[in-house]
Amino acid sequence: MLSQKKEKTLAQILKEQKDMKLKGNLYHFTQIKFAYNTNRIEGSRLSEDETRFIFETNTLIPNGNSQNVDDVVETANHFGLFDALLDRVDHILSEDLIKDYHRILKSGTEDSRKDWFNVGEYKTLPNEVGGQETTKPKDVGKEMRKLLINYNSIDEIKLKDIIEFHYRFEKIHPFQDGNGRVGRAIMFKECLRNNVVPFIIEDSFKAFYYRGLSKYEEEKGFLEETCLAMQDNYKEVIKRFLQKFDF
Repeated sequence: MLSQKKEKTLAQILKEQKDMKLKGNLYHFTQIKFAYNTNRIEGSRLSEDETRFIFETNTLIPNGNSQNVDDVVETANHFGLFDALLDRVDHILSEDLIKDYHRILKSGTEDSRKDWFNVGEYKTLPNEVGGQETTKPKDVGKEMRKLLINYNSIDEIKLKDIIEFHYRFEKIHPFQDGNGRVGRAIMFKECLRNNVVPFIIEDSFKAFYYRGLSKYEEEKGFLEETCLAMQDNYKEVIKRFLQKFDF
C-alpha cells in the first residue's frame, strides 16, 4: 500500500503535476509509458520515441515509414483518457464513467465512423477475445451492473480485487473494441483511488499478461504475479521521480 507522505497521495501528486504542465516529471513519464505500452499490446506500430514526440509536441515526424492514422489518434486519445482518469480518480466505478473512457479513447478513429460500432456505448455485435466467447451483446448491461455492484460493495478494495475486476471485465468484453485499454486504465485508476501502487502492463510482458487472463479460472496466480512484477517496475519509477515518497 502507498503511504500518504506529507498528506499527499500519489493520485494528488500526479494531478498536481498534470495541472502544472511541467515536463520531465512522474506524470510526463507515465503518460508516455502508459500510452505506448497499452496501445502497443493492441497492435499499434508507433515506437516509444514517436509516442513521446506526440505527447511533447502534438506532432509526429515519420521516420521514413507511413503511420496508421488510428495509431496516432488513439495515442493522443489515451493522453486525454489518462487526464480524465486523474480528474475523476475519486469517483467510484460506474457504467457512465467506463463508457466515457471508451468514448475518449475511440473518438475520431475509423471505428467511430461506423454506425454499428457504438463509441461510448456497449457492443451491438458479438465478439471474442483470445478465441474465447464473451458475453452476448443483449446481456452486457446486466452483467456489467452485476460486476459493478459486487465490486463496489467491497469494504476495502485491495490489489487482488482490482485484478479480479479486470479479469471479469475482459471476460464480458463490453465494447466492440478498446476493451483491453479501457480495462487497464480502470486498473490504474482503481489502484490510485484505493491507495495501492498502480502499474503499467508492459508490452514485453504481453504473453504473460494474456496467459494470466486465459488461465485465470484455473490459476489466479499467473495474472497476479504479472501485475505484481509490473507494480515493482512502477515502484522503481516512483522512487526515481519522488525520492522521499514512502510506500
